[in-house]
Order: sequence, then structure tokens, then C-alpha cells
Amino acid sequence: MPSRDGIIADDCRPGHATVSAMKRLHTSLMCLALAAPIVIGPGQRAAARAGANDAVTTRAVAAATAFLGTLDAAQRSKVSFAFDSPQRTGWSNLPTGIFQRNGLRFGDLTPTQRDAALALVSTTLSASGYRKVNDIMNGDEVLKTAGGGRTGGRQGAQGGGAGARGGRGVPGAIRFGLDEYYLALLGTPSPAAPWMIQFGGHHLAINVTLVGAAQAMTPSLPAAQPAKYTLDGRTIRPLGNENDKAFALVNALNAAQQKKAILDYQVNDLVLGPGADGKVIQPEGIAASELNAAQQTMLLDLVHEWVGILNDEPANAKMAEIRNSLPGTYFAWSGSTKNGGLAYFRIQGPTVVIEYAPQQGDLDHIHTIYRDPTNDYGAKLVRR
Repeated sequence: MPSRDGIIADDCRPGHATVSAMKRLHTSLMCLALAAPIVIGPGQRAAARAGANDAVTTRAVAAATAFLGTLDAAQRSKVSFAFDSPQRTGWSNLPTGIFQRNGLRFGDLTPTQRDAALALVSTTLSASGYRKVNDIMNGDEVLKTAGGGRTGGRQGAQGGGAGARGGRGVPGAIRFGLDEYYLALLGTPSPAAPWMIQFGGHHLAINVTLVGAAQAMTPSLPAAQPAKYTLDGRTIRPLGNENDKAFALVNALNAAQQKKAILDYQVNDLVLGPGADGKVIQPEGIAASELNAAQQTMLLDLVHEWVGILNDEPANAKMAEIRNSLPGTYFAWSGSTKNGGLAYFRIQGPTVVIEYAPQQGDLDHIHTIYRDPTNDYGAKLVRR
């Protein structure tokens, strides 16, 4: 499949030639991720889950060690932070020039170092999650090629709240594209002690905390601008499933259910976005206990679009946790119920908060947030 230079490719055909190290890495990782899973018997599942989680952490430690081995002393100092550093909450959805991230900038890395950095990020993500991350990054490269875009919404005005610890950039020097993504490591990569992979840039913040065999990916912010673009003849919608599944769910509700789900006021932005760590809001909308079995399945399938960015085994464990607390989970909607219209929605339960918010009435500029009020930054895992 031909590919525009600088954009991460996606092709698993043997002998396929790519034009950059980032494309070669993406291709090999996608091929590995799509390999057939091993089938096990029912009595082995619990042990297999624990072993798989251990394997994720083991691979991540190995990948982190390999990445650090590609760096010089100055780079290692720049990428490494204490686990409890203020950098842990120093993330944002904003582009370089408005918000300055800490860590190593991809544009300052060699192709070999970029490969190693992406290999590290991929170890904790599912195949579909890693593809989504690539689609978001490629979209930002498209935005750069098109001359940039608006950084709208309340989060843009606030500069990411607590993320402002990262510092402000130079007005008028806003930069987009694949070079403007940053990687930081908090804590020493370890098979047992807490540590964290922080990766992001414009419209992307992935925060993965690893504590032994357990992994958590909250808070994280997958967003998109443009929300739809064409690459190599393919139409790509980084958050297309999230949009379509949500509209399908709200339209699967009957009139009485919709009356409960649809808020009587307009919501135009994330309520619990960057800078809202620890903020508590009351659940609104319709309780999942008032949905029928098919509707509950649709709700869980929608939730998985965020939870499933993480590697399969920890994501499956998280989905089981959310399923068990489904009676206390709520679905709220604001805006049009016709797919293609402007709408905000929120899913809120004891251990999950998800929001989806088009920015300033722009359907081509979408912010989302994924949180666990009990386990952001792996708080629950660290306390074990």
C-alpha cells in the first residue's frame, strides 16, 4: 500500500516496503498484534489472565530498557522523572506552542530512537488501541499539512489546567504533526514497583501506570482533529466507532428512556478534562439498570472503545469490573440524536467516567476523556 511520507503506514503484506522507520515499526507491530491467540480451557483462564498481565509488564520493562539504551545521558535525564513527580499530572490536549510538555520530543529523536519509543508504547496497548493512537497522530500530521487548526473549547482556553505545570509555549508558534509527540517515563521501569509511561501531544494523552502484573490507563484523552480524513485512498475516522455506537445506543432507547437520558441543558465541552483530577460530579441521565439486556450490551460495547485501548487482558479485567457495577452506571446525552448532528455524551459509573464532546460546535474537532475516579494514575494499584 503506497503511503505519504511521514505518515505511519498500516500494511502486513510480506515484503511490503515502507518509506520511514516509523512506518516499518507500525507494520511489524500490527502484524504481531494480529497473530492468532492461543486457546485455553476454562480452568486455566484465571491463571492465564494473571500470566498475560505479567507478560505485558515484562515486555514493557524490556522495551523501556531497550529504549533507554538508545539514549545518551542527557536524553535519559530528560525522559526520566520520579514516579510522584508533578509531571504525572502534567499532560494536556493542547498543541506545542500553547502547552509545553516535558520528556523527549519525537522530532528530536533519531529513527532508531523513535522506533524504540513506539515499541515501548505499543507493549501496553491492544492492536486496535495502537491503531487508534496512530490514527490520531496521523490526523495531526494531516492538520499540519492543511495549515493547522483551531484549538477550541474550554480546555483550550484553560491550557489544560493542572497540566500548566508543563509551561506555556511561545504565542504564535503553534506546531502540529508527528514530530510534536512526547514520551516520558515516571519511576524506574520495574516488574514489581510502580512506574508510568506518559505519551502524548496534540489531541492525545496516554497515561499507563504499571504496578506488578496490573496496568491502568486512566486518565487518558484520545481526541481527533480532523475527525475524518483520507489517507492512501482510505477514509479514516479515529473516533468513528465511538460516535456511531453512541448514536446507535441513544436511538435504541424508547421515548421514555430518552426523556431520562437526554439532559435538559446543553453541554458543549468536557466536564472532567485536563486539570479536573479529583473533581466529583453527580451522575446524570438514565441508569443502566433501566436499560434492557440488548441496550446494556450496546452500552458496554461503547465503553470498550476507550477501555479497549489498553492491552487485551487488563482491558478485559476492567470491562468485567464495569459490568459488575453496571446498575450504578449512567448514560447522559446532550444535543442532536441524529447521527451527523452535534451531540455530547457521558458514561459515568463507580469506576469509570467517559465523555465525548465536539468543540465549539465543530463536528471535525472532537475531545474525549477516560477516567476512573478510584484509580486515576494507578492510585488504587499503588495502595495495594
